[in-house]
Amino acid sequence: MSLLVKNARVITSADDYLADVYVENDTVTTIGASLDQPADKVIDAAGCYLLPGGVDPHTHLAFTLGDIVTADNYESGTIAAAFGGTTTVVNFAQQRPGQHLRAAIDDGLAAAEGKAVIDYGQHIVITQMDTGSLGQIDEMVSDGITSIKLFMAYPGELMVDDATIFTVLERAGELGALCCVHAENGPVIDVLVRRALAAGHTNPGWHGRTRPELAEAEATHRAIALAEMANAPVYFVHLSCAEALSEVIAARDRGRPVFAETCPHYLFLDSSVYDDDGFDTAKYVLTPPLRSARHHADLWRGLRTDDLQVVSTDHCPFCLNGQKTVGEHDFSKIPNGGPGIEHRLQLLYSGGVLGQKLPLRRMVEVFATTPARLFGLYPRKGTIAVGSDADLVVFDPNGHTTISADTHHMNVDYSLYEGWRLTGAVRTVISAGRAVVEDGLFVGKPGSGRFLRREASGLQ
Repeated sequence: MSLLVKNARVITSADDYLADVYVENDTVTTIGASLDQPADKVIDAAGCYLLPGGVDPHTHLAFTLGDIVTADNYESGTIAAAFGGTTTVVNFAQQRPGQHLRAAIDDGLAAAEGKAVIDYGQHIVITQMDTGSLGQIDEMVSDGITSIKLFMAYPGELMVDDATIFTVLERAGELGALCCVHAENGPVIDVLVRRALAAGHTNPGWHGRTRPELAEAEATHRAIALAEMANAPVYFVHLSCAEALSEVIAARDRGRPVFAETCPHYLFLDSSVYDDDGFDTAKYVLTPPLRSARHHADLWRGLRTDDLQVVSTDHCPFCLNGQKTVGEHDFSKIPNGGPGIEHRLQLLYSGGVLGQKLPLRRMVEVFATTPARLFGLYPRKGTIAVGSDADLVVFDPNGHTTISADTHHMNVDYSLYEGWRLTGAVRTVISAGRAVVEDGLFVGKPGSGRFLRREASGLQ
């Protein structure tokens, strides 16, 4: 299969130029002016940007939380991702109690088989590890699983202690793997939750009130100290507040290899949603919770100055009806997470670039290039260059996108951005040389996505 994209304005993290792009099979082979090679398919991208396909390094597809499984599996979730211009996800495989890491990865691969429509990698969530089993990490890295998730929250479920964090950070650093940390002080949060429930505060708005900014900032500080003692890099997932960002900035200013992501919901939504005592507020029960609007400016500034390197989605969808309702009388039982995999690009462009908060090439950097680099996929992913995978997005900067649960492709019954009308629209998406979305219609094939064995983290 050959493909020729004509008249494109090519935007990468480094360049902005007019060119044609020629693809053979799954690879970009030629970039130049007025190319005339014969092609099986020709796309006219006049008036549009041609962007590298997005890399979302934080998704929870077919992910089990207790007895509840996220509403999106690999098929519905990757279809939705493609409609948002994302052509690669790195999803989480979770270690069960007593489970070998290899078995956890095999479970994750089985969940993806025959379903993914775009390429995917896997992180491993470690919930149990002693010094005698550290060799399992070596096995994972040799198999291309080069990133590890560690939780400092959810005691008794996902949280690991500081000794485990330290030893895993140390071994991962020696192997060139990157540890991703969910930084919140879980035991203190549990005390606050128990006190709220004892006082009769059971509605979802109390989720936000029992997870303060300082619980995130303290854990961020502690994880940085553990990483420094282990002489290892560390990556913070879903950073939500100025206080935690200050800890990251201080470490980076000391020259430490500390990295962090934020998510669109922390850039565009705020904690005022928790003022409503109705159960619909359960839509916003995600972790960390939404913060006050005062944090927005700090997070946007962090993205501009590279103190925040990535915008991921933390797509962890649970339906309001039938899944989140398990916590109707106890907010602590509501499964934490929200949908977002479909609209990351449109939100960043409309609210970030057009909102004059983020330059266009920087948007590409946080959407595609840096996540590819940090998670061992660059330059195969995250850019448009000869030899790179043909992951391409034709994006119309003058089009419009209206977000609604009635029309989105995520398998969840609400949107965090219901009714928002955004400037900018995804027209065509090419994943590894194959059309997945064309003129707003799905034309891909479940099972065509490939599992990606990743290299060591390309830390900047």
